[in-house]
Amino acid sequence: MSAADGLPTARDLGQASMAAVEAGDRAAWLALFSDDAVVEDPVGPSAFDPDGTGHRGPEAIAAFYDNVIGVNESIRFAIRESFLCGDEVANVGVIRITFAGGGVVEVDGVYCYRRTPDGKLGGIRAFWEADRIRSVG
Repeated sequence: MSAADGLPTARDLGQASMAAVEAGDRAAWLALFSDDAVVEDPVGPSAFDPDGTGHRGPEAIAAFYDNVIGVNESIRFAIRESFLCGDEVANVGVIRITFAGGGVVEVDGVYCYRRTPDGKLGGIRAFWEADRIRSVG
């Protein structure tokens, strides 16, 4: 599916992002982003982003992948609902993370993706709460 302008929608970009993460395809994930993109996962200060300003630009987003995404055995998304509005989409669902070494957790959240005018991923904003992460095995 694509927008009226022939470019991928924010939903398309979000699905491509999730697919690349699930496949462990770092290069494909990074190729989705615009040069000035920002990843806020989660939004606000966290262990991943103490200042809460997000991971800005290609180098910071690559470091986020290497330090947060790529260190896991697997990450799976189960999206229950998706709301596309203009150049943004909000996905409601659960992420299941299998850590290297075998621990498994799940976290419910709202995962938002923004499309730039040239059809790239301009930002990810993930809303989830660390104290609501649950161990599942």
